[in-house]
Amino acid sequence: MPVTSILDREPDDRFRILDEDGEVVDGASVPDLSDEEFVEMYRMMKLARHFDQRAVSLQRQGRMGTYPPLSGQEGAQVGSAMALDDDDWLIPSYREHAATLVHGLPLEQTLLLWMGNEHGNDVPEDANVFTAAVPIASQVPHATGLAWASKLKDETGKGFLCYFGDGATSEGDFHEGLNFAGVFDTPNVFFCNNNQWAISVPRERQTASETIAQKATAYGFDGVQIDGMDPLAVYATTEAALEKAKNPGEGERRPTLVEAVQYRFGAHTTADDPSVYREEAEVEKWRAKDPIPRLEKFLRATGRLDDGDVERIEEAVEERVADAIEAAESTPRPDPREMFENVYEEMTPRLERQLAEFEELRETYGDEEILED
Repeated sequence: MPVTSILDREPDDRFRILDEDGEVVDGASVPDLSDEEFVEMYRMMKLARHFDQRAVSLQRQGRMGTYPPLSGQEGAQVGSAMALDDDDWLIPSYREHAATLVHGLPLEQTLLLWMGNEHGNDVPEDANVFTAAVPIASQVPHATGLAWASKLKDETGKGFLCYFGDGATSEGDFHEGLNFAGVFDTPNVFFCNNNQWAISVPRERQTASETIAQKATAYGFDGVQIDGMDPLAVYATTEAALEKAKNPGEGERRPTLVEAVQYRFGAHTTADDPSVYREEAEVEKWRAKDPIPRLEKFLRATGRLDDGDVERIEEAVEERVADAIEAAESTPRPDPREMFENVYEEMTPRLERQLAEFEELRETYGDEEILED
C-alpha cells in the first residue's frame, strides 16, 4: 500500500489490515515481508507475552519490584519496532519491554531495571535504544532533541521513534516536544499507545478531542489512527512514517503522530488494582481482539505456521525467558550507595548529606535489619 494512502487519511479513519479473525480486510495490502519475518513477528509477540506473565509472577513472589505489564500491547510494540532500521533510534516510556527487545535490548536488562538495579539501563553499544522513562511524557522532548541534533549534523537515514501512552498527551512535555518537532521539521515518529486507561483515568476523561491523532494537525504534520492490536497495520504504518521522516516528499513534513488504539489486559503496574475502576466485561470485549491469536490465524491460513511450529516456538520462548531470569537473578545486587550516586552526574550537597545519614543507619543497624520486612 502506498505511503500516502496510509498517512494521508482523516484522523478518525482508523487503519487496519487484519480483522479480529486474522483475515485481510477488503482493500488492504499485506506488508512485503518474507515468511521468516512474519514468523519472527509472531515469535517475538509470543516471547513478550510469556515474559510479561513471568515478570508479574516474579513480582508477586517478591523477586522483583513494581512492574508495568504489557499484555495486549504486543502487536503495537513488536509491529512498530520491527519497522526500525538498525540506525534508527527507539525512545521508550516504561512499558516498551517488547519494543526494546526487538531493537536490541536483552531481556535480562529489562528485568534488572525492575529489580532496582540501575545497570538495567546499561544499553549495549550496538543498540540504539534510549533509557526507560518513568516520568510521564518526559521522553518526548528528548526524542525531539535527538532528532533535531541528528538533522543539524546532516545525518541521513535515521528516524527517531518515540513511545508514550494516552495519558502523556495531557502533559506539557507532549505539546512542547511535538510543537518543536513541527517547527523544526525533525525526523520523528511519535507513537501513542492509546491503551484506553491512564492508570484509572479513562480515555474519554483524557481529552475532549475525538481522536488523539488529530492533535497532530495543530503542530503542522500528519496524524493517523490505527488498530494497535493489528501488528501488520502497525508495521506498515510505522514503516511509512519512518520513511517519510527520513525521506520526505516535496511539501511533506517529516514528523508523524501515530495513535495506536489498543488495550492493556492487566494492571497499569503490579501496584494497581484495575478491578476498582473498570468492568471485567470490558476487558473480555478487548480480549477478543488479542493481537497474538489474530496474527496466528493469519499465518496458519497462509501456510506460514502449523502446530509443530507453534510448539517449537513456545518451547524456545520458555527457555529464553528462563535463561534471562537466571541471568538477572545471578547478577550481584547493587551497592545501596548507587541510589545516591546515579541521580546526577555528580552528587549534590543534599544528596551527600542523605548518603551520610544512610551510611550511619547501616553502620548502626546493619543491612539485614534495614531490609527486614
